[in-house]
Amino acid sequence: MIIDERLTVFIDSLDRGNTPFLDALEKDALENRVPVIRKSMQSLLKFLLALTKPEKILEVGTAVGFSALLMSEYGPEGCHITTIENYEKRIPAARENFRRAGREERITLLEGDAAEVLKTLSGMYDMIFMDASKGQYLHFLPDVLRLLAPGGLLVSDNVLQDGDVMESRFAVTRRNRTIHARMREYLYELKHHPELETVVLPVGDGVTLSTKLP
Repeated sequence: MIIDERLTVFIDSLDRGNTPFLDALEKDALENRVPVIRKSMQSLLKFLLALTKPEKILEVGTAVGFSALLMSEYGPEGCHITTIENYEKRIPAARENFRRAGREERITLLEGDAAEVLKTLSGMYDMIFMDASKGQYLHFLPDVLRLLAPGGLLVSDNVLQDGDVMESRFAVTRRNRTIHARMREYLYELKHHPELETVVLPVGDGVTLSTKLP
């Protein structure tokens, strides 16, 4: 936990929830151990969507489609979401969830390794939501910046690794040291990149908000 668990529970208790479809999808995902964005992250995303009103959104990491559907539901009327997923077992579930929600025309699912798919994309996105393999964020960044419109918003989830990112590399398990090092490098790059202004927030499992300077 990044912040006190009791405080997190209290803040989450104030949440008014989502649509019945999204609430049911979240419940099913959690019961089946499929990762979905935490309540606090959901609230932050809905706030950012209302504030910035992005028309074109790119998501890196679809899972079963929960966050894409949340952004489609709470984004501005007519916004379109392009989302990328590489895990074959989750792709059919995401497509079925988009169909059941009636959002197939507003959400485009691209299959494949995000590092390769990103290179094929062109145009500008008003908002990019990074929620894929944490160890790959740094590798995705050059193409993400190329695709992010000036004044656009890059949201990166799960960047504090339940607080482990602040620890010495010797304090984390050996199997997590590569991800630990890459995330620290990613955070440094976001905070020092000349094209970005970035804030790191202890929301959920840690999130960065980066705007691309004109």
